[in-house]
Amino acid sequence: MVSVVISIRIPKELKEKLEELDVNVSEVVREFLKEYVEEIELRGLEEKLRRLRLHLSGKIDPATVARLVREDRVRK
Repeated sequence: MVSVVISIRIPKELKEKLEELDVNVSEVVREFLKEYVEEIELRGLEEKLRRLRLHLSGKIDPATVARLVREDRVRK
């Protein structure tokens, strides 16, 4: 995996507290950003699903939709 370097500015006091607490800032930020991206992607998928549900309202049996979603989850 190719990686890139990013940098941020934080107050000196915060940096000192993080060091006192022996916090691995890189790991914390990396994990936070990963979860943040997943959350944003999930919100996008929820919006697409909401629009699809409105578009297909009354056209497809809800049980069929549930079955298809379950099948898709199993494949992943």
